Amino acid sequence: MNSTTRTVTPCKQVALVAHDHRKSELLRWVKENKDALSHHTLYATGTTGNILSRETGLSITALMSGPMGGDQQLGAMICEKKIDVLVFFWDPLSAVPHDPDVKALLRIAAVWNIPVAINRASANYLITSPMMTHEIDIEVPDYDKYLSERL
Repeated sequence: MNSTTRTVTPCKQVALVAHDHRKSELLRWVKENKDALSHHTLYATGTTGNILSRETGLSITALMSGPMGGDQQLGAMICEKKIDVLVFFWDPLSAVPHDPDVKALLRIAAVWNIPVAINRASANYLITSPMMTHEIDIEVPDYDKYLSERL
């Protein structure tokens, strides 16, 4: 597939997701990076979003809970260019019933060239990157051209 460039503004659309056993770790990370995150538009899956908003006071749009479709909502938002960064503290040691949704979300993030942080170390790299506060261009699939060639 051909690619094109998408301009991402300095105010990023950041998705925050955590499996049950990682929610406290994500909460701690969000508290530590509250000032940096406050400059961005934040989204989260249901339970995680409600916990983070209540505990930090940050404005976070909570979607559905992950197992109830929240992961798929975020995937759709990535395809619609409404999510620029995904911070997903997933639990590699526990199976989850909605594992296919999790894999689909990570696959869509890879397809659309969205930076993904899966733990504190990678989240720290992302949040401190100069790219988080500057306008940047990223390469994405040229879906319009793809469609025009198929119709």
